[in-house]
Amino acid sequence: MLKEAIYHRPKDNFAYAYDEKTLHIRLRTKKDDIEQVNLIYGDPYEWENGEWQTQTASMSKSGSDKLFDYWFIAITPPYRRLRYGFELKSKDEQLIYTEKGFYREAPKDDTAYYFCFPFLNQSDVFKAPEWVKDTVWYQIFPERFANGNEKLNPPKTLPWGSQDPTPTSFFGGDFEGIIQHVDYLVELGVTGIYFTPIFKAPSNHKYDTIDYFEIDPQFGDKETFKRLVETCHKHGIKVMLDAVFNHSGYYFEPFQDVLKNGEKSKYKDWFHIREFPLQSEPRPNYDTFAFVPTMPKLNTENPEVKKYLLDVAAYWIREFDIDGWRLDVANEVDHQFWREFRQAVKSIKPDLYILGEIWHDSMPWLRGDQFDAVMNYPFTNGVLRFFAKNEVKASEFVNTITKVLHSYPNNVNEVAFNLLGSHDTPRILTICNNDKDKVKLMFLFQLSFTGTPCIYYGDEIGMTGGQDPGCRKCMVWEEEKQDRDLFNHVKKLISLRKTYPAFGNRGELRFIEANDETNHFIYTKTYENETIIFVINNSKNDLFIPLPFNLKGKKLTNLWTGEEFAAEAEVLTAQVPAKGFLICRVENFNDE
Repeated sequence: MLKEAIYHRPKDNFAYAYDEKTLHIRLRTKKDDIEQVNLIYGDPYEWENGEWQTQTASMSKSGSDKLFDYWFIAITPPYRRLRYGFELKSKDEQLIYTEKGFYREAPKDDTAYYFCFPFLNQSDVFKAPEWVKDTVWYQIFPERFANGNEKLNPPKTLPWGSQDPTPTSFFGGDFEGIIQHVDYLVELGVTGIYFTPIFKAPSNHKYDTIDYFEIDPQFGDKETFKRLVETCHKHGIKVMLDAVFNHSGYYFEPFQDVLKNGEKSKYKDWFHIREFPLQSEPRPNYDTFAFVPTMPKLNTENPEVKKYLLDVAAYWIREFDIDGWRLDVANEVDHQFWREFRQAVKSIKPDLYILGEIWHDSMPWLRGDQFDAVMNYPFTNGVLRFFAKNEVKASEFVNTITKVLHSYPNNVNEVAFNLLGSHDTPRILTICNNDKDKVKLMFLFQLSFTGTPCIYYGDEIGMTGGQDPGCRKCMVWEEEKQDRDLFNHVKKLISLRKTYPAFGNRGELRFIEANDETNHFIYTKTYENETIIFVINNSKNDLFIPLPFNLKGKKLTNLWTGEEFAAEAEVLTAQVPAKGFLICRVENFNDE
């Protein structure tokens, strides 16, 4: 055994409370190094005749990535506390792994050798809103979705879709336009909208806020926004707003006061200023988002700033009944601010969804005291590299996604915000070199994956565009210019996700096979007695793929075609077209 590869650490993603009664425990070992892992566990206070009383339970291999195997078990401690270690077996070696190291036999004279989960306190259990698990999000960039009231158009507004967007162009998108197209979202199957910023700001993207308590007049007024939220709620659609609390805009009144009054400004401590007077060139002498001088960084450790921003967060929940906050540049704001933010918003609306924009490993923000989820960019990058860019083969893709799933606890994964594209990235059809079949496969994997999926407006009808501003074109509303075949593909996948619990977030995902030669992979989603088999062919060739299961006598349903049949042979071979797929539901899959 390669002992250096064996790793476990209580709390975080290796030992955590899944709910009020259940502990999830994981262990990492070198890939293909260990054949069996058993958990040795017991209550630390159970002793007889001077010997600690333990039980043993087999752990299952929950997945593998390029370097490691991961082992998993769910345990219900009778008294909500646990000491535990691991029994490791390879072909020629058996070891006990504990917090104090490796042993040939399990120590029984003292529990101090073992890993400890001191007590399963209910308040420590990570709890995200239950509704998020079944939500399909749709991201709207308000300036580009629909122009419903031309009287609100800003100066120099261009005719809708008349030209490609620039960083400074306006086309007049507004709330009225969104209200007029809610039926379109209902038809698609959307149950949540994520809006990029709607507050008063000079730009078309609104990430440079002037006033956090005011709607930008080009979108409408507060009454219109209230009607928009009510319309969404009436149709079963949740509403999430974008909070830009890392930085303000240049024309934010407190920053303007600092520009005017310098060190004498009562707002000088609202920002991170290194020297006076303020200078923006060649680089700002105050902290900003990146080095953008018009986006000065807010000092969220300042009590006045903190109160102001927490009042903002509370105001839009209380007055307009929003359902979530997406937090821009969340990783650059101090953790204590986010802890207080969570307490403030959850005290008003306990099932509010808190989503952080973080592009890297985010475990420090996902311990239950700050965010409910982060934007799952490791998932996004893995999917794009395999399907869109052809940079990796099937096995590396499966390794990548397995690592994503093991980076966080399962109850975190269940509400992870899984996106393919956004206002910050090129359009997925463009990344796929206009290969629609590739886009269809990406949507299939996204909408059958663990977490809460998000569709960027227009991706479902085949819109194209490069990096910002190209990805922010006006939504296409002429049906003859929309790719209705792609729309119906996405609509059908969303319907399957809603219809079959195993297809969606209730199903446990397991990768079964990844073949680099043919570039296909197989995974299953299982919930209770229902298992769905997915076969994805990411190659240019039609494939005949033997399904690695004994399905004889089982009733199978092709969920895409509706065809039902009973398997007569032990081994079934699936014919999967180039860049095609098979979705097959099996009843009583595990019954012998």
